[in-house]
Amino acid sequence: MAQLLGEMLIEAGIISKEDLKLALEIQKKEDTEEKAHRKIGEILVANKIISEDKLYQFLANKFGLELIDLSMYEDIPKNVLHTIPTKIAKQLKVIPVDMLGKMLTLAIANPVDKTKIEADLRFRTGLNIGFMLATNTQVDEALQKFYQDTTSVDNELSDFETTLIDDAETIDHESLEESEAQIQTSAEDSPVRKYLKSLIAKGVNIGASDIHIEVFEKKIRFRYRIDGMLRTAGKDLPTGYKNPIAAVIKTMAKLKLDEKRIPQDGRIKMRIGRKEVDFRVSTLPCMYGEKVVMRILDKSNLMLDLTKLGFEPSQLKDFDKAIRSPWGMLLITGPTGSGKTTTLYSALSNLNKTDVNIMTSEDPVEYNLKGINQVQIRSEVGMTFDAALKAFLRQDPDIIMVGEIRDYPVAEIAIKAALTGHLVLSTLHTNDAPSSITRLVDMGIEPFLAASSLILVMAQRLVRKVCPKCGEPVKIPEVELKKLRITSEELANATFKQGKGCSYCNGSGYKGRLAVYEIMPVSEEIREMITNNATAADLKKKAMEDGMLTLHQSARIKFLRGETSLAEVIRVTGTGEGEHKNG
Repeated sequence: MAQLLGEMLIEAGIISKEDLKLALEIQKKEDTEEKAHRKIGEILVANKIISEDKLYQFLANKFGLELIDLSMYEDIPKNVLHTIPTKIAKQLKVIPVDMLGKMLTLAIANPVDKTKIEADLRFRTGLNIGFMLATNTQVDEALQKFYQDTTSVDNELSDFETTLIDDAETIDHESLEESEAQIQTSAEDSPVRKYLKSLIAKGVNIGASDIHIEVFEKKIRFRYRIDGMLRTAGKDLPTGYKNPIAAVIKTMAKLKLDEKRIPQDGRIKMRIGRKEVDFRVSTLPCMYGEKVVMRILDKSNLMLDLTKLGFEPSQLKDFDKAIRSPWGMLLITGPTGSGKTTTLYSALSNLNKTDVNIMTSEDPVEYNLKGINQVQIRSEVGMTFDAALKAFLRQDPDIIMVGEIRDYPVAEIAIKAALTGHLVLSTLHTNDAPSSITRLVDMGIEPFLAASSLILVMAQRLVRKVCPKCGEPVKIPEVELKKLRITSEELANATFKQGKGCSYCNGSGYKGRLAVYEIMPVSEEIREMITNNATAADLKKKAMEDGMLTLHQSARIKFLRGETSLAEVIRVTGTGEGEHKNG
């Protein structure tokens, strides 16, 4: 194996045959003197024949591996470290850095041996193995850093789980009634807190949007939502520790520890590595205990560049024109988790200038936007959307954002604001853009008021992007293409891609998401149709005649460009029957 690496370096012109001969002689001498056996790469670096950076850049390119800076990893969750025993990690010189589902990702220093390492560890762990590359120096330092206390690292999690099992066997689940003091003591239990913090840190590091903690009859399940899909996170735990786990989170979120009968909402701020991350916490009493969902609000992941959200050029032009209007209402519609808040924040950030007064009412305020006046809705003290809007109009606003139009009072004030010289941005929950008009009318808004105030209505969804690391061109079977009525002209210019799964995307084939939009500018013709009580179907037909791309058509364009997959287009927007201009 050592000669193989040497031959590679000679072939690439990085070292000479004389350099390799010298390294082999040093290695042979060390073996004779019974010194620790070093790889050829280590000897070449130690003798300054090649720099470590240059060697590993070559190896990364040669083996198609991502070269990472392992020194930036300040913490690796214990449940990830425990997948590889200390002795084996040091013997193979590997560092487990991430685990999602059945995919374990390792940082290795010697990719020449990766086939042997993969076979060995697949057998030992029962997991799929992915690799990233780190320098020999960094791997040695990480082994010392993360495995320095062998007994503690190898046994802590297993001891913790044994404790959970023992507790589960002794607890009478029907009659258990803990006092607040007892719960507080459990919440301070170090293994529980460490386990949850490692779970949370991993969720942040892999880009999860939510963490779900669910209690069932015989287990506690942990799941991450990544790119819109739920995936298992770590091992299930026995149900006996449901109260301490809930108590740790409630303590951090400043919720009532002894209240288990009603839902509660709170927030947590944590430092993960070098950044501060906010979490929105929701608890819900279920049959066997409280379900906890933590929404991860990582501002570093907030995309505020309108050009990178997923707009097609014509759509971006229409949207940008609308948000530059001096007055009127712009509505964004879509289900929870479709990216509406990100689009609104992006628009506000684009409009945020020192000569403009921007005010928002939100439930909840997800991210703090510098220079914008954001108001948290608190219905329990009378700070409702309509109360906030009434107050806004006395605060000399230029632009108003209403988190959501839920009922007639809010809709009425928002429309009046739009008609009296303010730009109003808000959201609704409907399936497509034209349906938003009928929704307003159903709330009690007169059609002529809706027609007069609206300047643009848009719907949006999120589709997963094909992983940029492992995505490769694929041929889509004709029978599948027929589902979307792909024409021969479109096929000639299409590039279909699919991710095969790698460590970067945790084996899913997807990494990140893109928004797909349906944007309906309210033209004079559509304004007249709204006044005359036109149906959503008629409005949609007219908008498409004017050039509106539907949600499905927008997703279809991204599929033809290889940005997303056929499965994603159908999952998110269906087959679009009746929408294809050519079908």
